[in-house]
Amino acid sequence: MNVIHATSADGSSLHVEVYGADGAPAVVLAHGWTCSTEFWAAQIRDLAADHRVIVYDQRGHGRTPAVGRDGYSTDALADDLEAVLAATLAPGEKAVLAGHSMGGMTLMAAAARPGVRERAAAVLLCSTGASRLVAESLVLPLRAGRLRTRLTRAVLGARAPLGPVTPVSKALLKYGTMAPGSAPAAVAECARIVHACPRAVRVAWSRVLAELDLEKGVRELTAPTAVIVGTADRLTPPVHARAIAAALPNCVGVDELVGVGHMTPMEAPEAVTARVRALVTTYLTQKEEAA
Repeated sequence: MNVIHATSADGSSLHVEVYGADGAPAVVLAHGWTCSTEFWAAQIRDLAADHRVIVYDQRGHGRTPAVGRDGYSTDALADDLEAVLAATLAPGEKAVLAGHSMGGMTLMAAAARPGVRERAAAVLLCSTGASRLVAESLVLPLRAGRLRTRLTRAVLGARAPLGPVTPVSKALLKYGTMAPGSAPAAVAECARIVHACPRAVRVAWSRVLAELDLEKGVRELTAPTAVIVGTADRLTPPVHARAIAAALPNCVGVDELVGVGHMTPMEAPEAVTARVRALVTTYLTQKEEAA
């Protein structure tokens, strides 16, 4: 592993990790809300054998420092991705970009940025949405409407500390973000990662996500784009994936993983990795060979 630091447009320093051999096909993975580079452990292990895998901590997560209150926005997500690509890819080099949850929102937010559009050979959006995240959430078992929306907003934006990982906290996390059949080890690892996210960062990003509107970004995402969602996803249920797929200019497939929750890269690592590999083969290595 090679660790570097990319500098975003506002001067923020981003922790970036690069795995695999120089010159191998490049894959860039962007994690979601309250997660970190560790979230992609399964994909890194598999893909780094024959790819150059680039992962980074979103601002305030993992080893990327938190910023001031005004430093959390969809523009900041796009700025950070541009900075990572500029710091890790050679001039003219393309990569397959994959994002989970807020990482997928990052890709949509950056869709029109020249520094992203010129680099994206293909895109994978995992368990994500472009708008109406709170209104469509199924975390609370209530009928859709104003009450559920208001209560969901309060739950997802709660300022209470998560505290240590306990059997109760793991059960709550599993209910909200993972499928009922998720392996205990995966639940425990997911809880460890999520609980490590600083409370202030979690709350700051929750406010951004609650007001999210990236519908325009979806329409500007012109690279070949695949979509993955779990049928048991309560945070970003399949209605989001279907809406994104319908609006994408160049959708190349939607995978609805039966019985999988929101944490697709951890719950169904083989399926996510296989889709990344297929995108690399179809839109990166084969095109390079043809050229």
